[in-house]
Formats: sequence, structure tokens, C-alpha cells
Amino acid sequence: MAKTKRETLRKKIETDLIQQLKEKEITGSHYSDLIQDYLSLWDLKCELIGDIEETGIKVPGMHGPKSNSSINDLHKTNDRMIKILDALGLKAVSTEDNKEPPKKPASGLL
Repeated sequence: MAKTKRETLRKKIETDLIQQLKEKEITGSHYSDLIQDYLSLWDLKCELIGDIEETGIKVPGMHGPKSNSSINDLHKTNDRMIKILDALGLKAVSTEDNKEPPKKPASGLL
């Protein structure tokens, strides 16, 4: 992801999360600090994704190819991000403006 596009998206996420706090009338420095923690994890997530895209899912190891450790780190980072949102009572905001509603499964497939 281009650095300027990433910075723009980061700022949008920060603005959206702060707006959600205001709408819920949640105030306090510790809540703002948690948003900054979330954004730091978001930065880390972007770096991990970049590493996976650049290096691949397998990396050379002493005894042959092994899984890229960034994959496991990415899962842990995503989990922590979700926990922060839950602690704040917030939700992730879609970056898509024209998101389609989920399709219903065809009857009899469940």
C-alpha cells in the first residue's frame, strides 16, 4: 500500500473511532490512549502484511522452508485489535462506501 494512501486511511480510521466514542458519549484520556494503541497495532498489521506479500508464506529455514512468522504475528495482532474495539464498545468501520448487503443463502443449503 502506498505510504500516502496508508496515512490517509489511518487518519480516516482514527477519525471514525473518535467519532464513535463521541456518539457513545465516552470520554477519558485512557480511551484516547486505547485508540492510539489500536492505531499502532494497525501500523504493525500493515507492516506484517507487507512482509508476507514481499517474502511469501514460506521462508528459508535451517532444515528447509518454514512458515513465515509474520502470518502468526498477523493473527495475534488482529485478535488484539478486535479486543481493543470490544473494550471500547466500538466496531470496525467499513472503508467501502458502496458495500452490498450480505446475500441470503439459497433455501435448502443450510
